[in-house]
Amino acid sequence: MKNSRRDFLKTAVAATAASALPGSLMLGARAANAAEPIKVGILHSLTGTIAIAEAHVVDAEKLAIEEINAAGGVMGRPVAPIVEDGASDWPTFAEKAQKLVESDKVAAVFGCYTSASRKAVLPVFERYNGLLYYPTYYEGLEMSKNIMYTGQEATQQTIPAVNWLAKNKGKKFYLIGSDYIWPRTTNRIARAAIAKAGGTVLGEDYFPLGATEFSSVINKIKAAKPDVILSTIVGGSNVAFYKQLNSVGITGKNQAIMALAVTEEEAIGIGSDNLVGVYSCMGYFQSEQNPQNDKFVKAFKAKYGQNRVLGDTLEAAYTAVYLWKLAVEKAQSTDVAKVVAASSGLAWSAPEGDVHFHVSNHHLWKHSLIGTFRPDGQVDIVYTSPLIEPNPFPKLG
Repeated sequence: MKNSRRDFLKTAVAATAASALPGSLMLGARAANAAEPIKVGILHSLTGTIAIAEAHVVDAEKLAIEEINAAGGVMGRPVAPIVEDGASDWPTFAEKAQKLVESDKVAAVFGCYTSASRKAVLPVFERYNGLLYYPTYYEGLEMSKNIMYTGQEATQQTIPAVNWLAKNKGKKFYLIGSDYIWPRTTNRIARAAIAKAGGTVLGEDYFPLGATEFSSVINKIKAAKPDVILSTIVGGSNVAFYKQLNSVGITGKNQAIMALAVTEEEAIGIGSDNLVGVYSCMGYFQSEQNPQNDKFVKAFKAKYGQNRVLGDTLEAAYTAVYLWKLAVEKAQSTDVAKVVAASSGLAWSAPEGDVHFHVSNHHLWKHSLIGTFRPDGQVDIVYTSPLIEPNPFPKLG
């Protein structure tokens, strides 16, 4: 009887201790687990010829992460970014992507700018089942189960731009671009759109990334006398191209020029005085008027300086971080398949306006905006399309 009573007391004491001390430890463990950061990758060119267009994008992604953390994080956990430099070099992008996904075990990567860098990392994300949010306007003709596209594809940029130009500026086009996949594919789509609009292409030339000598092609353009110069020149080459155009008297004031790869950010590097009157077609301009954009612009300038400007890819990258957050919280998981499934039809009030993912093709419904550059580098919007359903595989015939 004494042994039974002694055993009972031991059990009771043990139960009391278990309910008190281990319980506190359990709560502490839960709190620690809840506070464990969710690692994400940021992968952009911070150096090299594409840095003029791409380095700014990192600032927008960091701002979104900072805002999310200040509001309580994602599922109660802070987001911890790991930043890598793709260095405007496609093999380096692939190497850094593998590091982020395989070694760092990030939940998602926000990154890339050129289609060449995206094509370089795509096999890495598919092989290791990573998740990339790609923020740049691009040529389309792609859909991966491991990529979410928050920039516009060709039916939301190239085709609306060509149609508007053919209707308002003339039907004789000269195409000039950098020599890689986005410009060449974009111009193939542009050619089909120009033909459908009853127009003609007078010439088509390409230059290596980083090229700085355009005098020969400018002479060809002068001789051809196009109604429209459609440019897909990317990165630092734009500085030389627009300065050399201006030096021979070809400006946005006397020649319709559509720059498909120039936003307000690039205008600073190019020199806004060289871009006055030049057209751009994007899904976002800083000059858009709505409450979400007012908040975004104020927050960005408060963090990075009143002289900083915003542009399309920067906004699409900021939007991407928030769409990832919403998908993770909807899925209650960072598992790639679950986040992708939760993204179907997912909507957010972005600085560019209300956007939502297509139910199946991983692209956003977007507006197409056309505007002209002012002397201060900002854009006067002259055309806004209805919301365009993404169609990354348009019929070109």
